[in-house]
Amino acid sequence: MSRDSSAGEGPLALARRALLDAAERVESTLAGLPDVPHRTPEQRAAAASAHAAARQVRRDFLDRHAEAVYAELTGGHSRHLRLDELCTAAAAAFPGLVPDPKVLAAEAERPQADKEGHEVDQGIFLSSVLRLPGAGGHLVDAMLRPTPRALGLRDGYLADGRVDLGSVRLERRDGVAHLTMCRGDNLNAEDAEQIDDMEAAVDLALLDPAVEVCVLRGDVMTHPRYRGRRVFSAGINLKALHAGRIGLVDFLLRRELGYVHKLVRGVRVEDGWWSPPAAKPWVAVVDGFAIGGGTQLLLVADHVIAASDAYLSLPAAQEGIVPGASALRLTRAAGSRIARQVILLGRRIRVVEPDARLLVDEVYESGPELDAAAERAADRLRGAAVVANRRMLLAVEEPLDAFRGYLADFALEQAQRLYSDDVIGKVGRFTAGVRATV
Repeated sequence: MSRDSSAGEGPLALARRALLDAAERVESTLAGLPDVPHRTPEQRAAAASAHAAARQVRRDFLDRHAEAVYAELTGGHSRHLRLDELCTAAAAAFPGLVPDPKVLAAEAERPQADKEGHEVDQGIFLSSVLRLPGAGGHLVDAMLRPTPRALGLRDGYLADGRVDLGSVRLERRDGVAHLTMCRGDNLNAEDAEQIDDMEAAVDLALLDPAVEVCVLRGDVMTHPRYRGRRVFSAGINLKALHAGRIGLVDFLLRRELGYVHKLVRGVRVEDGWWSPPAAKPWVAVVDGFAIGGGTQLLLVADHVIAASDAYLSLPAAQEGIVPGASALRLTRAAGSRIARQVILLGRRIRVVEPDARLLVDEVYESGPELDAAAERAADRLRGAAVVANRRMLLAVEEPLDAFRGYLADFALEQAQRLYSDDVIGKVGRFTAGVRATV
């Protein structure tokens, strides 16, 4: 770590020195210990104590200086940095605040159980930023902007009306954008690759002036148990989590602040004196099941249609993690009692149950009847005033500051959950098969 950034005698410069000193103490402690999987209980306790002391220094630093830090990193809010860009800039400008990209790259090569847990420090930083109305609001807005990948694909998609992104296909037909999740081998279980594809597809659909309504559905599966059948989503890819490929910034927070939030609010474009995000109504069509992240998508859809044999669930608590913004949205949609049953106790809701009417608008038999219902729903959501009324409903249902405050807490909770003993133990058991109980 470099001490160049500690020049000067002001309060922020002095605090930077204390931050770097704390980080160097952790490095010194860890240098004297074996790698994580080879540590004794006593050595694990020593590492945990060193991390805890440094994290207290980071929290104190951010409690006092988070607004100034964010202003410096973004040029006084003139630069719109995405989550990963912000963390990379913070590592360079404030050594010891968040892990260096080289440290994170080395961590990424290890299974989840063998990691040091440096992502927790990213969670502390991003939580502190999101908690601030000015800085946090600016960061949320930055994440609503179209990705460079989407902008690079835009001209070709607009000309052809279709694009295959790998795990997602996007096709425009008669003013309707059809997003089809097509990871047939793993039941559309999400990993970092899929959410990257999803965000690009959502951006393209929202930026397409010829699209009025968007439909989200799962494709026909090649997975042996569901071969030849459509499936909506099996949620998070637990094999990827166990292998250490589900990151806090590049998956969990990017998903919530990226494509899922764009489904809610739209993509940010700047065009004239009044330019709210370019938003469109979404229809979700559920075949088979919507587990975990799949149910999270239903909670942000404007209209949900399901096959009569489908079910919904949010088993994150059983997996040891937090199911995104579901606590915010499911409680609003279904009430506190059902939210606790689903999130805390792992209740599955069959779409034919009475309680499912709080989450699903229409239920039909699989096949042509379901397909026709999706077309009818898309047609009903056309109209010049739909987007404006949708925006006003959102102002009541999920004010931006409420979402931002929730994500501030989520960043910290989820960062710690990723490295908890129960998650490390549970993810290994899930790798015997993809959702063995679906």
